[in-house]
Amino acid sequence: MVNKELKISFTKKMTINIDTITHASKELIGNIIRTPTIRSQHLSSEINGEVFLKLENLQYTSSFKVRGAYTSITRLKEEQKKMGVIAMSAGNHAQAVAWWAKKERVKATIVMPEHAPLFKVMKTKSLGADVILRGRTLNESQNYVSELVNDKKLSLIHPYDDPNVVIGQGTLGLEFMEDIKDLDLIVIPIGGGGLISGISIVAKALNPNIKIYGVQTEKFPSMYNVLHKKDLEILGDTLADGIAVKRPGKITSEIIKDHVDDILLINEFELEKAISTLFENERVVAEGAGAAGVAAIIKNKNTFSGKKVGTVICGGNIDARLFASILNRKLLMDGRMTKVRIDIIDEPGMLARISNLIARYGGNIIEIYHQRMFNDVPVKNAKIDAIIEALSVEHIASIIKALREDGFQVSEIMERS
Repeated sequence: MVNKELKISFTKKMTINIDTITHASKELIGNIIRTPTIRSQHLSSEINGEVFLKLENLQYTSSFKVRGAYTSITRLKEEQKKMGVIAMSAGNHAQAVAWWAKKERVKATIVMPEHAPLFKVMKTKSLGADVILRGRTLNESQNYVSELVNDKKLSLIHPYDDPNVVIGQGTLGLEFMEDIKDLDLIVIPIGGGGLISGISIVAKALNPNIKIYGVQTEKFPSMYNVLHKKDLEILGDTLADGIAVKRPGKITSEIIKDHVDDILLINEFELEKAISTLFENERVVAEGAGAAGVAAIIKNKNTFSGKKVGTVICGGNIDARLFASILNRKLLMDGRMTKVRIDIIDEPGMLARISNLIARYGGNIIEIYHQRMFNDVPVKNAKIDAIIEALSVEHIASIIKALREDGFQVSEIMERS
């Protein structure tokens, strides 16, 4: 059983417990946004219980990472600040360190993976940091960071394996537990483990009976392997790049072993569904890592049935084109969008006739192409490819039926899952 007296000490002669996290929380007042916690009507009905969302996507730099970055940078000695700081990050920690370094007038160097999302790289640069792209993953960047730390005497602000970072992230748990009393479970995305470490220490201290579930993707089950003593393969790209960590932290691994009840795995399609579900039902914009907790709740409804569940929307930094693609794919999977090919006689007014007919039956044309160059199309004929959005599979069928009844030959050419 965990209680308020729990203390976790490390070689840096620092203790992580509810007292140090509470102290850090007071330091953060006025320096971060105290983000809202909302009840999700949709997810609550899905599990026949209650689901609450802590919206850290509304935080400065659209991520919880500013908490740990602030705690770490402001506690540096003046000599360290003069030399500058360095961080390795796929994006959110990078922006958070750059944000606070700029405010504290500290030079920041950020090493990001070569395939980090371009918009995250640009946002980090816009905050005044020197950005270096090195390595395919966060862990591959680590050796280069170590070289710079030694050569230039920079202070490393580690994204998760640092007591100050864990303490800073733990302040989120304090707010969550104050906002929503008597939570049965908290579901938290895991990359290196800084967020779940801080939250779990607070949550278990305030309520020893609460259950803590971590979430990782099937492509990066690094902490799952630690907790379950497995050796699942870690490879590939993931929509949840913010939690794509191959080697979890030493500090965080020990905390998670003591405080986390289980880790759940989700796949890429479940992440997509969670992102679109949050937007469609809550108008919440979440990146892949930010939606991981929701994906786990939807996937494991029986586990959470009838419970009072909290999860953290830990980030909202998603590329606009990727976000649009996910929403369009969801329309397709739901049968609310399709692509049709319409054979026509190539004469004036034909395109207007088709578009008017689709509009009359309540359809919306997303894209339309006039194809004349098919080898199997007679010179006086053409084909129209149209992507149509409608309310349901049945609505799509009624539009296609109307086109056929008006004399057009129509075929669906977009497959739905």
